[in-house]
Amino acid sequence: MARLVRNVVIGTTVLAAAAVLIGVVLPLIGGKAAHAVPLAPSAAPQGEYIGTKQCSACHFKEYMVWKKTKHAKAFADMPAKYYGDASCLKCHITAYGVAGGYKGPSTPDLLGVTCEVCHGPGSKHAEAAKKFTDKKVLTDDEKKLVNADIQRCVTNVCIMCHTEAAGHKEHPKYDKQ
Repeated sequence: MARLVRNVVIGTTVLAAAAVLIGVVLPLIGGKAAHAVPLAPSAAPQGEYIGTKQCSACHFKEYMVWKKTKHAKAFADMPAKYYGDASCLKCHITAYGVAGGYKGPSTPDLLGVTCEVCHGPGSKHAEAAKKFTDKKVLTDDEKKLVNADIQRCVTNVCIMCHTEAAGHKEHPKYDKQ
């Protein structure tokens, strides 16, 4: 796990430096959403990121609770002037700069701090769960199979954005521009 965290931090640092050096300009869609394609993805975690829409298909109650949080709005509430700043996007877009993660307009369900920031990529979990969609109650063995590739909470995931070392001090007051 420590290697994964280190790879993500190194990958996002390289991405931020590359973005600054070549002057990446992110397109704006509908005046609000930016869609950047990572330049040099870091090492891929286990599986692909699937986004909130797929998670909500089975976890709708949890999705509705999340939808009301600041994490859900982490990208939408960010002023446009920060859309080109990779050091902001790594915390405001799920799996930004990570292989198998955010790919731009084709992955709008990864905007914000989504389920998979805490639980890891969901593709293998979703695939394992497909065979049980008609069952209301799973046996213990079926639960183990379905949950084998999803995490309760990725270790130390919060500190990747919520520490001064990650460049996130007291959040600036946005001027809404």
